[in-house]
Amino acid sequence: QVHVEESGGGLVQPGGSLRLSCKWSDDSIWLVEWFRQAPGEQRERVGDVGRSGVSSYEDFAKGRFTISMEVAKRTVFLEMRNLTPEDTGVYYCKAIQPGGVPHWGSGTQVTVSS
Repeated sequence: QVHVEESGGGLVQPGGSLRLSCKWSDDSIWLVEWFRQAPGEQRERVGDVGRSGVSSYEDFAKGRFTISMEVAKRTVFLEMRNLTPEDTGVYYCKAIQPGGVPHWGSGTQVTVSS
């Protein structure tokens, strides 16, 4: 069983920045996606990054969020800037093995508030 764990969440003021981390326990992971879920809302995709370093983003994340991977450290980062209260939610990491086998973390809370 692959273990996936997010960290780095917390309380940040509007306009601030935050960097989330996602670590996994297996070298076979080839793609990592970030999702988020606001209170009372469905989970939505933020973006992803592969072992090649190529990343993609949903429209709301373009220009403000950056996803990167350090393969040797089995870690993916989600760097967020110019945060707004609408970015509040639980952020989840999904690490994917070849064949599409997904492994989810339990999430990390991000709260944007003054």
